[in-house]
Amino acid sequence: METPIFIARIFGLCYLIIGAGFMFNRKAFQKVMGDFCKNAALVFYGGVLALVIGVVIILTHNVWAANWTVIITIIGWLALIKGIWIIVFPNTVSKFMQAYQRNKSLLMVHSIFVLIFGAVLTFFGFFAG
Repeated sequence: METPIFIARIFGLCYLIIGAGFMFNRKAFQKVMGDFCKNAALVFYGGVLALVIGVVIILTHNVWAANWTVIITIIGWLALIKGIWIIVFPNTVSKFMQAYQRNKSLLMVHSIFVLIFGAVLTFFGFFAG
């Protein structure tokens, strides 16, 4: 199995599940987000996790091709940037989380985007790859 197909399958299924969780359990996820930003250790480990995922993807698939596999490369670079951002500027995480707390529709829009993105990756990973 090729690397981009493998990564698309992993992220596609995870995004589908996370998007559905966001959509059907908004209050629970808003509480999780509020609790997350109050715990410095969790914020740090979230940054480390994003950083590691980004580095692993970039090292295994840093291909800027004119086809769907570039999505995998972009995910890797965005994860790397997110990890660096969270580790270097951990205090800014709470500002983003507060936006989700204040704007109830923001989480719904995010969940729809995550579901669609998960469906696209799942399609490419399982059916079009």
